Amino acid sequence: MSNKLPDVEEILEGAVKKHGLAVVPLLQEIQEHFRYLPEEVLRKLSQKTGIPLIEIYHAATFYNSLYLTPRAKHQINICTGTTCHIRGSGKLIEEVFQVLGIGPGETTSDGNFTLETVNCLGCCAVAPAMVVDGKYYGNLTPGDVREILNKIMEKAAVEE
Repeated sequence: MSNKLPDVEEILEGAVKKHGLAVVPLLQEIQEHFRYLPEEVLRKLSQKTGIPLIEIYHAATFYNSLYLTPRAKHQINICTGTTCHIRGSGKLIEEVFQVLGIGPGETTSDGNFTLETVNCLGCCAVAPAMVVDGKYYGNLTPGDVREILNKIMEKAAVEE
């Protein structure tokens, strides 16, 4: 994603052509561009499609994967389900705090990382597990978490 703000009309036009009036895919497409669902974009979506704004907000607030507030560039989800908890997911959360200074539900001050905990990632066989930017990691130790985060930060530094 570039630093240039995407053209809202262009995004909406493309999303409607691609998804028709299917609200959730439209919202997912918008969120992909902005990292969240800005109110002004949702209002324009309602005007463009004729979908009542209340229906758009209903979908946006129903699904945990849709966000009405800005999200960081990198999303970290650590499983705290029973198996992951027993196998040490709490230590993974502590390691994220040590490396990034954030706890669950928090975002780094530079807007690069958000940490969330989830009840289940569906991969108990490789517990404890986490997902970073859609990539699954399993059988993790705190050292693994530190290494993964450091690689992401190094890559980001090179891209700047």
